[in-house]
Amino acid sequence: MTTPLRISETQQTWFDSEAEMARRACAFDARVGVVISQASIFDLEKNKYRRVLYRAYVSELFVPYMDPTEEVYFKTFFDCGEFGFGQSAVPLVPLADCLANANFVDSYYAAPDGTPVGLTGVVEIKAVTYTQKDQIKEDVYGTLLAENSVAIHHDHFLTYHLDLDVDGEDNSFLKTSLVTKRQEISQHSTPRKSYWTTETEVAKTESDAKIKLGLRLLELAVINPNKRIKVGNYIGYRLLPDPAAVPLLSDDDYPQIRAAFVDYDVWVTPYKKSEKWAGGKFVDQNQGDDNLAVWSLRNRRIENNDIVLWHTIGFHHVPSQEEFPVMPTLSGGFEL
Repeated sequence: MTTPLRISETQQTWFDSEAEMARRACAFDARVGVVISQASIFDLEKNKYRRVLYRAYVSELFVPYMDPTEEVYFKTFFDCGEFGFGQSAVPLVPLADCLANANFVDSYYAAPDGTPVGLTGVVEIKAVTYTQKDQIKEDVYGTLLAENSVAIHHDHFLTYHLDLDVDGEDNSFLKTSLVTKRQEISQHSTPRKSYWTTETEVAKTESDAKIKLGLRLLELAVINPNKRIKVGNYIGYRLLPDPAAVPLLSDDDYPQIRAAFVDYDVWVTPYKKSEKWAGGKFVDQNQGDDNLAVWSLRNRRIENNDIVLWHTIGFHHVPSQEEFPVMPTLSGGFEL
């Protein structure tokens, strides 16, 4: 477990080694796994650390299966809140999982029998009577991978909690749209008829910051509106997402009601200590009345405030023959 960002404390404490800094910057939580805390960058010109984010982690992982039959319909897992995302941690391998200069932090947790264990991933299989694809005349909600074995279609939605503190706690969320403009021929002598330019908006409340990626051409950033560089641009960090996966369940379906936090790819809320888990504090008992979507209905002020950026990435998984019996690694993510 490692992070390329370094931490800074209020007193700008200097640490003797990179390993010590990595230990302070990373923590391990049974519910969410790796937690990155107090990350910063080192400003060579100012010879000091500058804050980037206070805390970041995977807040929830929603995995709904697409078989509505009586035997399977209830399999809509919330991995963090129901099982503990950290319980699925496996050791990282130097030079394979991480860069050569990575710092590793040991972390242990106990299995039900008291011993440390490791896990890997396999596709969810249900038994069927079919032994060959041409026999199938109905929707089996998945892919026939072997005789009498169907792997069910499903999704993976990971919602990240990113408590950014860019050069301090008072931040804003900036939306920059790319807009097509028509060229007025009377004003210029060129034959061009159109061009695109940018229109920037600062999100003032939570409703202004709900974003479904892919529907608009947007540049998204968290900035410090009180700090500028020499030419006048704001200090900030852009969110660089992978292609978005749109939820395909209907809004009134019970799993989607409980997982309404994946309805948007981006949310921004004011920091509140109790609002850590996108799926609610007690996920097993949550019927959709305590989650990120419900909190955001208050439409609180987020401009020039201590804010949290929530970002959901997702995968629609149509199982294939090559993934049976053990799946290969699938990668995805985002950058700041």
